[in-house]
Amino acid sequence: MESNPVLLESKSSPLNLLNEMQQLRLLGHLCDVTVSVEYQGVRAEFPAHKAVLAATSKFFKEVFLNEKAAGGPRSSVLLSEVRGADFASFLEFVYTARVEVEEDRVQRMLEMAERLKCLDLSETCFQLKKQMLESVLLELQSFSEAQNSEEEESAACQGAAPAAEAKREPPDSPARGPGREASPEGPAAKSKEKV
Repeated sequence: MESNPVLLESKSSPLNLLNEMQQLRLLGHLCDVTVSVEYQGVRAEFPAHKAVLAATSKFFKEVFLNEKAAGGPRSSVLLSEVRGADFASFLEFVYTARVEVEEDRVQRMLEMAERLKCLDLSETCFQLKKQMLESVLLELQSFSEAQNSEEEESAACQGAAPAAEAKREPPDSPARGPGREASPEGPAAKSKEKV
């Protein structure tokens, strides 16, 4: 009797695999390539695994798959105009699927992701920049609404003040103008006096 196939799937295996690869990289075990980066004369070197770099970056995939045509296996790759801190963050991202960077470095990380053709990092940076922009727009909108409500309150207070002052003027005030005196008899009394 044949049994039906069942799916055995681990939810933690991909994360465990990444964590183990990161530990191997940090300890320098089984690394088969060194990526050198240079920016304004400052050079840094990073041991890594070709398989991880090729799986996460189309740039590295092309370099490593074409290395036979270029004269044999490569043990090093040089990237110019790349800051060491940025490449360290790139490696942390490709080995762990997460990295913490300062807000002002997000644009540089996006540029590196595009240069190295790392779609996951590029998409992550793009989404973060979008969230940051939306947050700024919401702050500006809130600020603008607060300014508008303050101006409306100020205008309402200024409009209410003259009306309140007019109500408080005494009846025989010169501000009421000639012929507008308030008397108990009113205008009809004056016409009787003239007669």
